[in-house]
Amino acid sequence: MARKVFFSFHYDRDVFRVMQVRNSWVVRGEHEAQPFYDKAEFETIKKNAGGIERWIEQQLNGTSVTVVLYGTETYDRPWVRHEIKRSYELGKGLLAIDIHGIKDPRLGGDIPGRNPLDYWQVQRGGRTYTLGQLHQKYDWVRDRGYDNINRWIEEAAQAAGR
Repeated sequence: MARKVFFSFHYDRDVFRVMQVRNSWVVRGEHEAQPFYDKAEFETIKKNAGGIERWIEQQLNGTSVTVVLYGTETYDRPWVRHEIKRSYELGKGLLAIDIHGIKDPRLGGDIPGRNPLDYWQVQRGGRTYTLGQLHQKYDWVRDRGYDNINRWIEEAAQAAGR
């Protein structure tokens, strides 16, 4: 089944790694991802009425899954945290993919970072869990993301009832 997916990530540090993941998924048949904006377009978005928050809402509209692509510094990015929070509130499927091992053509590999889903805590059955405990996490290189991302996205969508 074709899924409309929102990719959340740290633009400045990971854009080249993210492009490899995103393109490996989108080029296969009926898959669809949200538009991919470059830094200049993103700066324009920040200046528009409602700015980034409004843009995020527009991008999440109609998606069934948010894929958090994370590297070394993603955990501390406020807009990534906002995208995760909104995705959870909207009942989107969530999954995290560690992309530190993907080679950036300029910089090579990177060091692992913390899973941004671990930032958020929720109550379930009287217990506290991080979103990282409730949603799947994968390593793009080790877990063969190119071969498995379709299944990961579908499983996240089904887990969210989408």
